[in-house]
Amino acid sequence: MSTDIRPEVVVVTGASAGLGRAIVNEFARHGASIGLLARGREGLEGARREAEALGGKAIAIPTDVADYRQVEEAAAKVEEAFGPIDIWINDAMVGVMSPVKEMQPAEYKRVTDVTYLGQVYGTMTALKRMLPRDRGKIILIGSALAYRGIPLQSAYCGAKHAIQGFADSLHAELIHDKSHVQLTMVQMPAMNTPQFQWVKNRMPNKPQPVPPIYQPEMAARVVYWVAHHNRARMDVGGSTAIVVTGNKFAPRLGDWYLGRTGYKSQQRDEPADHNKPDNLWEPVNKDFGAHGVFDERAHNRSFQVWADKHRAWIGLATAGAVAVGAAATAMMRGRA
Repeated sequence: MSTDIRPEVVVVTGASAGLGRAIVNEFARHGASIGLLARGREGLEGARREAEALGGKAIAIPTDVADYRQVEEAAAKVEEAFGPIDIWINDAMVGVMSPVKEMQPAEYKRVTDVTYLGQVYGTMTALKRMLPRDRGKIILIGSALAYRGIPLQSAYCGAKHAIQGFADSLHAELIHDKSHVQLTMVQMPAMNTPQFQWVKNRMPNKPQPVPPIYQPEMAARVVYWVAHHNRARMDVGGSTAIVVTGNKFAPRLGDWYLGRTGYKSQQRDEPADHNKPDNLWEPVNKDFGAHGVFDERAHNRSFQVWADKHRAWIGLATAGAVAVGAAATAMMRGRA
């Protein structure tokens, strides 16, 4: 994205752990200068050390993305340290695993403030800097759940649905303004991140992502790729593509299926410890790293991602095969 010799300047929210941490590491491997935004100081410092060990530069800025003023101040610190921001990646989130009937109004507000408005505030802050320069890239981290809500995650699903609507509106405005600032929403699958170790949980058992589960590094590579390609949306993982497409044609079938399976598929066969701290209101101040506890079940590759990246060539190859087949059929008919 940068037009000069200096390294790319990147901001990642939710940078201290999970997917955000993996994204930081991926950009660090390419020598980027990265602003790390999150609440937990221990995780931020761990992310900073890792990024610098991998060849990047990093500044750790404790930030609650639910507070626009904090996000704006963090952006100013990044540009003071590294120069104009080229890429802004919105990844911060919190969640509650709970039936709607047991949710509290303040919990819905908190999840919405962080997971939805945090992305809005990050985008507004990035646009404030990128629009006058007429360049830059903003990436919104979405989910298959932006299209298909599931039980026990109503607050998170609602926030991801909201991000999708926000992205559509902003895309149209950038087109109207003939802006060269680019926007991409990346829809993620279930991932092996520490999210399920710190999420607020009201279920009897420990939570888990709905399989298939992918490693965060796979998704981080996709984020790096879309940062350098002009895509409005990118689905990650075959499960995401199936969910997004299937919900268009059979949403009521999805309701029925998830009503039958959605509770069990999101819980492990281990009782939950409801006294352990969660990160809804305050960070669990520990360096969790990028991975959760599902390494043995997680995939690091996706054929769907490869196919999506190469869809132009696949389309040409398919068209060529059809043309050859049609020509061969015509020749055979001519000889008959």
